[in-house]
Amino acid sequence: VQLQACGGGLVQAGGSLRLSCAASGSIFSNWIMGWFRQAPGKEREYVVAIHWSAFSTYYADSVKGRFTISRGNAENTVYLQMNSLKPEDTAVYYCAAKRSNSFSPYDYNYWGQGTLVTVSS
Repeated sequence: VQLQACGGGLVQAGGSLRLSCAASGSIFSNWIMGWFRQAPGKEREYVVAIHWSAFSTYYADSVKGRFTISRGNAENTVYLQMNSLKPEDTAVYYCAAKRSNSFSPYDYNYWGQGTLVTVSS
């Protein structure tokens, strides 16, 4: 499985961006796809995730109510809609996938390249 992330960019505080992550290869029912982010000088943060078949989701407290993760029905793509963006959301965002039913931040073994999101104040 290879993951290709895109959609980052520069946005003003309060604005919106949508990231996408396309998976080449087969994503089956017991997979989870998620997004992590890493800001300069900070540790990587587990942001959101979605169970591929159950559609259940995980959100970090820092993004609840502002970010929404979804998946395409036909294509192996997940989307991260980010609204009400704040300067502290500035980071490189990475999509990741694992064959699991757990939303733990561990054991993600497929990673896409990062996409930079910059939120100006």
